[in-house]
Amino acid sequence: MTLLRLGAALRDRRGTRGVRELAAEIGISPATLSRVEGGKLPDLVTFRKICVWLKIDPAQILGLPGAQEGSTEPSIPDSMTVAVHLRADAQLSQEAAGDLAALILAAQRELAGRVRDGRADVPSWV
Repeated sequence: MTLLRLGAALRDRRGTRGVRELAAEIGISPATLSRVEGGKLPDLVTFRKICVWLKIDPAQILGLPGAQEGSTEPSIPDSMTVAVHLRADAQLSQEAAGDLAALILAAQRELAGRVRDGRADVPSWV
């Protein structure tokens, strides 16, 4: 499954149940459920709730290595927090969100490499 298929997966699993009923079960508003089913990207909190309800690891949806298919307790790597938030921002184009996420992730990898090699201390905010 991909992030772009998230809405379709929700619609398929919802079946004949009402939007309000399912939204209450997931813990999101009916309007949010309708938007996601319509193809809009959810914010991180909504994304996690949907993944828990679908019993899918977010890493699987995002195509990350090490994704656990069928996992019922998803774990979102810190790096994915950035990507999901940026892609959910209506003010950013998908291209800009992807570019910003790539830049932030590259900086994160560089810092991790420096810490691992002893060229930098772990920042206090980590």
